[in-house]
Amino acid sequence: MQQDYQKDPFLILLVDDRPENLIALEEILEKPGRRFLKANSGNEALKLALKHEDIGLVLLDVQMPDMDGFEVAKMLKLNKKTQHLSVIFVTAISKEEKFVLQGFEEGAVDYLQKPLDINITRAKVNVFERLYLAQQKLKVSLQEIEMVNKQLERFVFTVSHDLKSPIATIAMLADMMQKDELIIKEPELLENASIIYNASSKLTGMIESILDYSRKSLNEQTIEEVDSFELVNEIIQILVLPKRINITVDNNLPKLKTKKIKLQQVFQNLITNAIKYNNKQNPEVHIGINNNTNEFYEFYVKDNGQGISKADHGKIFKLFETTDNKSSADSSTGVGLNLLKMLVEEQGGKIRVESTVDVGSTFFFEWRK
Repeated sequence: MQQDYQKDPFLILLVDDRPENLIALEEILEKPGRRFLKANSGNEALKLALKHEDIGLVLLDVQMPDMDGFEVAKMLKLNKKTQHLSVIFVTAISKEEKFVLQGFEEGAVDYLQKPLDINITRAKVNVFERLYLAQQKLKVSLQEIEMVNKQLERFVFTVSHDLKSPIATIAMLADMMQKDELIIKEPELLENASIIYNASSKLTGMIESILDYSRKSLNEQTIEEVDSFELVNEIIQILVLPKRINITVDNNLPKLKTKKIKLQQVFQNLITNAIKYNNKQNPEVHIGINNNTNEFYEFYVKDNGQGISKADHGKIFKLFETTDNKSSADSSTGVGLNLLKMLVEEQGGKIRVESTVDVGSTFFFEWRK
C-alpha cells in the first residue's frame, strides 16, 4: 500500500523547542516514503500545520516555553483545517492519570514517554502511518464512487429523456390505430394495437418515473424546517380526492429539518398507492407516527385496501417488480416503491410493510430527525 503513495510521502510534523531532540526524532523515524517538517515552538508548529494540509501525523513535545504542547493541541483541534490531525505527545512529565487525561482531552491520540524507546516509537508511528494511508485510500475511493454516482445519474437522466419522445410517439400512433375504422373492423388488429398501446404507455410511465427521480437527484436540495403535518395535508389537497375517501392525519406529526421534496415524494407516493390499490367502497387512509428513536421518526401510512400477499412482501420494493394487485388507474411500473426505498435509505432509515389480504396494508418508513 505504501508504494502507491511514494509520490505523495507521509509527512510528519516534529515539534520540540530543543533542536537536538528534533534531530534525534528524525533519525529514529527516517524511512523511505517519509518527509519531515520541524518546528521549535508552538507558534511555528501552528503556522506549518495551517500551511501544509497533507500532514499525516504530529509528534508534539509537551514542555515548551510560551505555548506548551497542550495549548498547541487545543489550537489544532479548534481549527477546522487542522482538527483532523493525529497528535502524539512526546513528554517527560509525570505519567499521572491527570496529565494523561488532559492530553487526550486536548486531542492527543497517543503518548510517547521520554527517554524514548526506539522500537516502541517506530512501532507507534508505523501504525499511524498505515492508518493515515488507509484513510487516504478510502477518501480517494469515496470521491471516485461519488463521481461514478453522478455520472450514472446523468446517464440515467439522458437515456430516460431520449427514450421518452419515441415511445410517446409509438403510444400516440397505437392510440390512433385503435380509433381507425379499418382496424376496428378487424378484431385481431384491434387487439394488437391495444397491446402496443398498453405496453408503450406502461413503458412511458416507467421512464417518466426514472426521469423524475433522476431530475430530483441531480438538483441540489436545500435542508429546511418542514412541518410534516402541514406537508401531508398539502399533499391531500393537491390530490383532490373524492369525498368517499376518508383520510385521517395524526396531529402529532413532528417538525423536522430535512429535504422537503424527498419527504414529500415518499408521503405522496404512499398515499397515492393507498388509494390506487383500494378496492373498498369507502377507502380509508390513516397517516401517523409510530416509533420515535434518538435518530429517526417512524411514520406510517395505513389503508383498508386489498392488501398484499405474504409471497409478494419480499419483491414489492424491488425495481420493476409488480404484484397481482389490481388498480383502478394505470398498471404499476414497479418503479415507485423501489425509488421510495432508495429515498428512505438515503436517510439511513428503513421501509417495511405489514399487510393482510382483503384487510389492508401499513407502510412504515424511518426518516432522520
